[in-house]
Amino acid sequence: MAVRTAQVAWSGTLQEGSGEVELTSSGLGTYQVSFPKRTAEDAQGTTSPEELIAAAHASCFAMQLSALIARAGGTPGTLDVKASVTLGPDPAGGFLISGIHLEVAAGLQGLDEEEFKKVAEDAKLHCPVSKALTGTTITLEAKLKG
Repeated sequence: MAVRTAQVAWSGTLQEGSGEVELTSSGLGTYQVSFPKRTAEDAQGTTSPEELIAAAHASCFAMQLSALIARAGGTPGTLDVKASVTLGPDPAGGFLISGIHLEVAAGLQGLDEEEFKKVAEDAKLHCPVSKALTGTTITLEAKLKG
């Protein structure tokens, strides 16, 4: 199976330091990371582990959902997926990912709203990224376009 890698070069303390995360498998880019910007409302041009998890989860969910729509007898059209990853305080100290909310609006044929929502829920439970994130509350809002 495929192995994907990323690496980070970090310099300095948590509060004053910063780093660069490089997507080494794909070579698609290097992005700035900073703890103060990670926890701020405005990311100010930096990414964060939570944003990268959101990207991974949204794309994984879309792929899984596309496969399950077809398996259920539907014809996948367009899937607009958004993943929102929340970083919050950990009662034991520090921080934790306190939740992930998936939103999907689908253009498809062959499934009604109820069937689509069932398939979307199944995709939420079974996409590999969801499986990797067990222990985190994942919620879903699924609707058909039009």
